[in-house]
Amino acid sequence: MDFFHQFVQQLINGISLGSIYALIALGYTMIYGIIKLINFAHGDVYMFGAYVGFFAITFAGLPIFPALLISMAITAVLGMLIERLAYKPLRHAPRISLLITAIGVSFFLEYAGMYFVTPTPRTFPDTGLNFSFNVAGFVINGQQLMIFGITIILMALLTYIVQKTKLGKAMRAASFDTETAQLMGIDSDRVISMTFCIGSALAAAAGVLVGVYYNTIDPLMGIMPGLKAFVAAVLGGIGILPGAVVGGIILGVIEALVAGFISSTFRDAAAFAILILVLLIKPSGLFGKNTNEKV
Repeated sequence: MDFFHQFVQQLINGISLGSIYALIALGYTMIYGIIKLINFAHGDVYMFGAYVGFFAITFAGLPIFPALLISMAITAVLGMLIERLAYKPLRHAPRISLLITAIGVSFFLEYAGMYFVTPTPRTFPDTGLNFSFNVAGFVINGQQLMIFGITIILMALLTYIVQKTKLGKAMRAASFDTETAQLMGIDSDRVISMTFCIGSALAAAAGVLVGVYYNTIDPLMGIMPGLKAFVAAVLGGIGILPGAVVGGIILGVIEALVAGFISSTFRDAAAFAILILVLLIKPSGLFGKNTNEKV
């Protein structure tokens, strides 16, 4: 395979991976945009969604798409429970308390997962997507097509919710100024709960897609993708929805190119090198604006 074909093939693989990062990063950036919380438990919510999808296919015998919807619904409820039980009581606490709590929730989900489903990796069942297309010498498989399609549908649905619905207007108002929005009659508690609900559902979709794509899941699978999705959110401008999508795609493409042309050993290092560069050069991210704070 010549350089051009190899480059384009890695680009296709990178967009597939980046789409998954984008779905997880959307949850980070939505939650941060409203309550300024870096929810480090979000990667483990993604892991939970993967297991719900796995059990729905394996034990309930459901096809992939109903299993995906069930995973999103159950994980959305988990996200709301986490917010109500762990974060809501600390709504007015110092930000460091929320951050420490998020790390604690992350560990709780990881070790609860190891207790209930054991640390042994599970092989994701066959979903009937083991086919591929050869287009002008480039290979696109069924899993990648599903990732592209579901990611586009979910992002379009999220855009519609945020831009066109009453809930979306309330979310945008709360992200601008939560206290003022509450004075104007917006139920900020409901808005925050729904934000966790939607973000967790997107993370669950990413978890199921990863299980289909890589054919294996385990209780600690959310650690590295969760951190990389955070990098993607920072890269695009945390708190900005289009930034999370673009940041995820860019990160996935860079990882694929590094793995394909340099070494797979450095793919994780590349992600965090990007984080350092962004913080040094443009801390507000690609879509963020530098603002001066009055004191």
